[in-house]
Amino acid sequence: MTALIIRGGTVIDSTGTRTEDVGVVDDRIVDVAAAPDSATVIDATGCVVSTGLVDLHAHMGEPGDEAAETMESGGRAAVLGGFTTVLVMPNTMPPVDTAAVVEHIRTLANAALCHVEVAGCITVDRAGTHLAPLGELAEVGVRFVTDCGAGVQNPLLLRRALEYTTPFGLTIAQPADCVELSVGAEMHEGEWSSWLGLPGAPSEAEEIMVMRDIALARLTGARLHFQTLSTARSFALVAEAQRAGITVSAEIASHHLVLCDADLSTYDTSRKVEPPLRELSDVAAVRHDVSSGLIDCIVSDHTPHSTDRKERPFDAAEAGSVGLETALAVALSQDIAISQVLRAMSWRPAELLGLGSPSERTITPGVTADLTIIDPHERFTVSTQTQATAGTNSAFEGAELRGRVRTTIVDGRVVVHEGEITQ
Repeated sequence: MTALIIRGGTVIDSTGTRTEDVGVVDDRIVDVAAAPDSATVIDATGCVVSTGLVDLHAHMGEPGDEAAETMESGGRAAVLGGFTTVLVMPNTMPPVDTAAVVEHIRTLANAALCHVEVAGCITVDRAGTHLAPLGELAEVGVRFVTDCGAGVQNPLLLRRALEYTTPFGLTIAQPADCVELSVGAEMHEGEWSSWLGLPGAPSEAEEIMVMRDIALARLTGARLHFQTLSTARSFALVAEAQRAGITVSAEIASHHLVLCDADLSTYDTSRKVEPPLRELSDVAAVRHDVSSGLIDCIVSDHTPHSTDRKERPFDAAEAGSVGLETALAVALSQDIAISQVLRAMSWRPAELLGLGSPSERTITPGVTADLTIIDPHERFTVSTQTQATAGTNSAFEGAELRGRVRTTIVDGRVVVHEGEITQ
């Protein structure tokens, strides 16, 4: 029997903030009085005790690109970053377009220290021409389907996908990128792209697709989730649609809360991401939107690459940054209340993923013991040399961040303690 008592922490969940001790027996939260005398005591003085973080957007190399990341290395990175559940994207080799591939990835995910949810593809081979067997994917427990990348470009095909997934309870997750406007782009189109001599993608390439897909969600009545939006206008459109009763949600990658196109002034390929870093005005606006609760989720958009894929001329370098071990700290290092950060990184993404409503995922007796203990004041310097991820590409390499995960508990098992893997 596993038994824990977490003492002295500030508990934050969807019901509010309070000071109380937390008991854990086996895989469940219990009243402290029900924990045995032999329980291991974790001192959480000065720390926040939260329901476990949930990441709706992580790329793992495995299967097919194990040099970039395996389930084992990615899972270690996840729990060090406080995530107890991670949704892995289907852009693997092979893509996740059949039930058999889903089951294969679940077998691989047994090596991860966190819970792994598998996203399926919308179309066969992510090619955007024929729908994948969405009913078959739903039958094996897939909850999200996405083609990643630029998303489904054909509006009729997306309409059919939205209509078809509704009876199965699936959520269509779409990036927003009009490829005709962004083809060949290396960064955001603006003053900095002109000064740097790099082709850019205008904000409108994203916003046009947000408008189109909201219209299709309204037409079909289906659930639609926007992946890694990056402009202030995109989030304003989503908020307007939500007020109109359309079932849409949206996420932002943690790096878009901080970095802007000016941060590419030295052609730093570690900050080449997709969608591209936008203007400083967008960064300020989206931070405000997280603070006010208008943005549903903050995600890691964890995209690991080996050094040789990044240490190239800017136009030849792969896009993406690792983020599982830094996403929380990036968000906490901004002027955003920790309760809003945790809403966007714990109970709201859990709700969207079908893991329980905010009222069900609380730190109360009987609930599964997936917990994250955070020191919101500890500072650290980011170094991929000391991170667990196999990826060497961090947009925050060398940056000082605030807010460190002290302990991560998955199903009642302490997998991280004092910032170190225990298993």
